[in-house]
Amino acid sequence: MKPAILTDTTKCTGCSECAIACQRVNRLERDIPRRWDFGDGLSAENWCSVVDAADNTFVRKQCRHCLDPACVDACPVGAMHKTAAGPVLCDTSKCIGCRYCMMACPFGIPRYEWSNVVPYVRKCVLCYDRIKAGGQPACTEACPAKATIFGDRDELLAEAHRRIRRNPGKYLDRVWGESEVGGTSVLYISGIDLSFLTYGEHFGKEPLPQTTTLAMESVPFAFLGMGAAMGGLYWIIERRNRLQAEKAAGEAKGQREPEK
Repeated sequence: MKPAILTDTTKCTGCSECAIACQRVNRLERDIPRRWDFGDGLSAENWCSVVDAADNTFVRKQCRHCLDPACVDACPVGAMHKTAAGPVLCDTSKCIGCRYCMMACPFGIPRYEWSNVVPYVRKCVLCYDRIKAGGQPACTEACPAKATIFGDRDELLAEAHRRIRRNPGKYLDRVWGESEVGGTSVLYISGIDLSFLTYGEHFGKEPLPQTTTLAMESVPFAFLGMGAAMGGLYWIIERRNRLQAEKAAGEAKGQREPEK
């Protein structure tokens, strides 16, 4: 089984029971909105939110758990990793807070713990422990309208296309997450365009790691180059300071020597 979620935005009532269940099950603290937030309700303490989009349509937002995640490829220490079952997790024991994953994610999902002394990046984990135990994510279990359902990805894709075929005037002919950036484990069908989930960007079907690998491979060399440059600059400045100090000491000594 390839665990996945299908969200039908035409069924969502905006009740936010999914977000409430997520906070409760994952023991997340109540968060304080900040001026630099994306305005989508997500944060280090809110892994699931409901966005009031347009035409009375509500869209649940969470980590998309990409099949070939760019965040994993961008993480220099292996903290962000994809499990064999599918969910993408972040190991806080390895996370160094560099936020490369945040820059790599096309959906803007990972969030930083700005208020913590030792901050990490956090996001939805698709209730991985519940899935391993044979259960389902808290969000899908809590949805009273069954607007979001859990199951095998192939079966959910088939169901999504079935609904579109049966109601062509109700849905756009597209399953979001089927192929974008290589495909995701969180799928959507909707009667409105959901391009705002990628901030209006169109990334195509190729997995993003294929476009980020070259840049990430250059990071160690960039660090070494920067270290060498900073070391050289430090040596130049220290040498200049030493010469100036020696010159000043020599002038002071000359002024103190009595005339013969």
